[in-house]
Amino acid sequence: MKKSKLNKDAKTVSLVLGSGGARGLAHIGVIKWLEEHQFEIKSISGCSIGSLIGGIYAAGKLDELEKWLLTLNKLNIANLLDPTWRSGGIFKGDKIIKTLIDLLEDIQIENLPIPFTAVATDIITEKEVWINSGSLFDAIRASSSLPLFFTPVEYGNSLLIDGGVLNPVPIAPVFNDDTDLTIAVNLGGALLKDKIDSQNKVYDNKEASSFTQGFKKFVKIYDKKEKEPSTKDWGMYDVADKAFDTMQSTIAKVKIESHPPDVEIRIARNACGMLDFNRADEMIKLGYKKALLAFE
Repeated sequence: MKKSKLNKDAKTVSLVLGSGGARGLAHIGVIKWLEEHQFEIKSISGCSIGSLIGGIYAAGKLDELEKWLLTLNKLNIANLLDPTWRSGGIFKGDKIIKTLIDLLEDIQIENLPIPFTAVATDIITEKEVWINSGSLFDAIRASSSLPLFFTPVEYGNSLLIDGGVLNPVPIAPVFNDDTDLTIAVNLGGALLKDKIDSQNKVYDNKEASSFTQGFKKFVKIYDKKEKEPSTKDWGMYDVADKAFDTMQSTIAKVKIESHPPDVEIRIARNACGMLDFNRADEMIKLGYKKALLAFE
């Protein structure tokens, strides 16, 4: 954090929202705190869950999204998943996007009142793709296409997956903004030690949610090999989840060290499970608290 820029006159913000599954519900709490303290968000860059929260905020629909999220339970979440036996992913992701469009309506990014960029990864060229025009929800779907879980998205001549693969905290799109502060929310923060057991296995407050456990059972269909003793009970879901989080946190650290924001708000990468969207209230409150602490 660059303390020199944190003064009473620093009120315009370029907001960078990182990737990290359900932990990204903390983004809502961060935005709430900024608004309550008269910060004006002038531009947004986000990837994965960050593109969802950031894009919907830019569209002026965050309150509606929050109300809907707070109603979700494990069954609702499971019903939003649309399994596919095509190669490239376990779920299509279309049902989630259609539900959000029905709830909030789509909009062209260039018509948003706040400039917005969704960051995705082109797996053909192995480069970042910045999406700042066209359908908002097409951009969100592409930016959120988590490898293994959701099928990639065809976008022109590109095949897009989750932006967090290359840039989990996408600061670069806001480099040239004329704002007082760049605030980045990094969902790959240090592990909370009280949530790690003696086998270094990560759990949430109630160990693993029943929804996550059910999802892991579903994934076992794909996990045919006999497990070696060294894996200790870790299945394909555990390995993929932890590997992706580890990769993202390492990349985020390098990116942030190269181009540090004025304020970095960190959410522990084991604050909740990647799919624990039923814990919206808890994560929103956590984001609010972390924003408060970042400005003390």
